[in-house]
Amino acid sequence: MQLTGAEIVIECLKEQGVDTVFGYPGGQILNVYDALYQHSKEIKHVLTSHEQGASHAADGYARSTGRVGVCFATSGPGATNLVTGIATAYMDSVPMVAITCNVGVSLLGKDSFQEIDIAGITTPITKHNFIVKDVEKLADTIRRAFRIAQTGRPGPVLVDIPKDVTANQAEYHLKEPEAIAKDVKHITREELDNALCLIEQSKKPFVFVGGGAVISEASRELLEFVEKVDAPVCDTLMGKGAFDGNSPRYTGMLGMHGTKTSNLGVSECDLLIAVGTRFSDRVIGNASRFASQARILQFDIDPVEVNKNIIVDASIIGDVKEILKRLNQQLHQQEHKEWMAHMMEYKERYPLTYHKESFCGPYIMEEIYRQTRGDALIVTEVGQHQMWAAQYYRYKAPRTLITSGGLGTMGYGLGAAIGAQMANPDRQVVNIAGDGCFRMNMNEIATASRQKLPLIEVVVNNHVLGMVRQWQTLFYEKHYSATILDDGVDFVKLAEAMGAEGYRVTTQQEFSEAFARALLSKKPVLIDCIVDQDDKVWPMVAPGAAISEVFSEEDVENS
Repeated sequence: MQLTGAEIVIECLKEQGVDTVFGYPGGQILNVYDALYQHSKEIKHVLTSHEQGASHAADGYARSTGRVGVCFATSGPGATNLVTGIATAYMDSVPMVAITCNVGVSLLGKDSFQEIDIAGITTPITKHNFIVKDVEKLADTIRRAFRIAQTGRPGPVLVDIPKDVTANQAEYHLKEPEAIAKDVKHITREELDNALCLIEQSKKPFVFVGGGAVISEASRELLEFVEKVDAPVCDTLMGKGAFDGNSPRYTGMLGMHGTKTSNLGVSECDLLIAVGTRFSDRVIGNASRFASQARILQFDIDPVEVNKNIIVDASIIGDVKEILKRLNQQLHQQEHKEWMAHMMEYKERYPLTYHKESFCGPYIMEEIYRQTRGDALIVTEVGQHQMWAAQYYRYKAPRTLITSGGLGTMGYGLGAAIGAQMANPDRQVVNIAGDGCFRMNMNEIATASRQKLPLIEVVVNNHVLGMVRQWQTLFYEKHYSATILDDGVDFVKLAEAMGAEGYRVTTQQEFSEAFARALLSKKPVLIDCIVDQDDKVWPMVAPGAAISEVFSEEDVENS
């Protein structure tokens, strides 16, 4: 049947099973929005307060479900406002399709009103992008975009469509999407045998889990593998929930703000098994001294990540779930009683600690965990509160921590929380923010109110840019340059003005009571938590130091 390009866009989204789109209309994308109007019962559109909020919402939708998130924007500034969200998704391997519309084909390259080369701008931060100048090619291009976003290592894809292409007509035929197969073509018998040999030779193995284990849905295979290897487990920020944070084998996060147990254990192990992690600089510290006593075995879907940041002794390239499944079939039960006892002794000696009597970030995270029983979807912004959420909330399952790891995007969380709540209407979503981050996207409270979303916004408010201040305190002689936020903005009144409930709390009891009320609310709730400006994230590894040189608050006080 003959359809306009705009109608083809909508039909292709329906083909792909898209039920929600986040966006903001404008002149060049009006044809698409007009076509969407006719299908509003099949595809829900969420009008965000800003295009960046739409891209983060699509990201949060994707991370919480594993499905492709979709966002719309018009040309020029509408498209460029998506860039930070696209880059965030790219750095964390999130499947997203961003659809933008541009000026007509005849006007491209002429500095037309609101024209921008969005494909050129986003080339470094997408898996692929397209400019569709022929309506006959539109349907297959959109289908290809969805396939690219999901295959192999996921990531964002951008499709830019000139306005006249959305108005032109072409023949459309329904096409069911092809199943996305697991990437196994590079997994070889030789690599599997080499990995098994390294594991069976090891006396002190350590399993290090990253976001790839979450993306590949490998939790069950990972648990079986860990039990067979008989090893302790640590993770990255992106790997949270792939392995149960309540397990006795779990030693906490690794790296700059990792636990002493994980950092010391990895520094002492004789085999580090890296499962779906790319060895970020925030994890490895001084690369030349990382896991210096260990052989390193890496499982990853992307060959580019092997020997990029850390030289490894062996690797297997492919889908992590399939790698673990094949290894589990061949691996004999290992036993490392002394090594496990040693790591358990470290866990007892070096627990995460904070001043239990104070109202502070760690208390807030533990109270959220207690009241939600660990079953909430936790979203965060970026900074101290993000690290406290990683340390003190115990993630039992994958896709329950949604956070910007690679790009570290302040302003990410509230948009992502909206996306996660839209995708999971029966789950409790909690966005944990700092006051600096909240200022960057607080207009999305209006979006949450408009959609009647019962999400909870917890603002850990220390009236400073907390993580930057922490570095200024420890490494810049307390030169607090441009990090004090003392302008008196009232977040509670602001939330109420945008249709949400608001509470300000200064004590543990006040927070406990306010959060309990928030859990019963049917609308967005903001809790403004006033904490000390000099609270810090502990432990910590200084920049340039080895992770074995991790230090705590007590170490600083005793030095």
